[in-house]
Amino acid sequence: MYSVNNRSLVSGLYCNCWSSIPIVSSTRKLNFSELNRGISCKPLLLTTTSGRQSLFHVSSNAICKEDLISKTISKASVVSPNVSSPSTNLGLLVAYDDEYGGVIIEPECLPSSANAFASILQASLFDWTLKGKKGVWLKILTEQADLVPIAIKEGFSYHHAEPGYVVLTYWIPDEPCMLPEGPSHQIGVGAFVINERREVLVVKEKQCPCRCIGLWKLPTGYINKSEELFAGAVREVKEETGVDTAFAEVIAFRHAHRLAFEKSDLLFLCMLKPLSSAIVIDEKEIQAAKWMPLKEFVAQPFFEEDHMLKMAIDICVATYENSYHGFTANQLISKFDGQLSHLYYNEWMKR
Repeated sequence: MYSVNNRSLVSGLYCNCWSSIPIVSSTRKLNFSELNRGISCKPLLLTTTSGRQSLFHVSSNAICKEDLISKTISKASVVSPNVSSPSTNLGLLVAYDDEYGGVIIEPECLPSSANAFASILQASLFDWTLKGKKGVWLKILTEQADLVPIAIKEGFSYHHAEPGYVVLTYWIPDEPCMLPEGPSHQIGVGAFVINERREVLVVKEKQCPCRCIGLWKLPTGYINKSEELFAGAVREVKEETGVDTAFAEVIAFRHAHRLAFEKSDLLFLCMLKPLSSAIVIDEKEIQAAKWMPLKEFVAQPFFEEDHMLKMAIDICVATYENSYHGFTANQLISKFDGQLSHLYYNEWMKR
């Protein structure tokens, strides 16, 4: 259970099932082509601390032109309890239909005057209501921040914010709101890098919880926007240690809740192959880094006391011992969105 006092919670560690974890052997080499089983979730006790995702991107220098106004513009619909039948000679906000019966307001075409915005917003809400629209999405840029209180007064709610803008929403029908909630997860990666001398690449962080002081741990970090999991793992290792690596597979991932900013957290544990050995640390974040003998690494008392970390390290060792295999990244195109993306799955499907 989650506890506010000690930040202790039960999380799920997702991994492939395997019959047993072998004793570390110096004779077996890493192999990623053997058959393995499916995926399961094992609830394990984790002690953690709170740690460290746009709807529409439009240039802030863009100008609202006639061709923009004419493109599939529907002068949408939602009603505020403050809206009475407005004068028909008022203009309407420039907006276009989304795929779900709602409307998306063009932020670059919002009136610069707060008074004008208030009047046109009311007129637009009335019009969109008559047309049977459902959800309204309103993006307000930083330089338009004085319009936010007006939208809130008309019944809009905060959805999410990013540097440079805030997004608000309004639900018209007299029924439960069906608009998706804002981003709920942060995504991180951890990297298990082991060389031919059975040494693991480990770091000591400058900023860490008191109970982790002195711990040699795997490089970890959050992925950037639009960054692939495997690319994020490779980048984090390079940034923290200066070591070049190549992605091999996702070994397991942990799902925890109510961490930083009360958001859920996904951490993907990745196996990486070292391509270099020289270490150059990021002195802003990392106190020290080194290649540590595997037996010495797994013998740290902290891992013995933390059930989830111990399981994660056991899985890493099992992968190195060729007794366990995770998921490789395979680039495929989907008809749903017409874009290339990565599907992570076990290679046995190819055989």
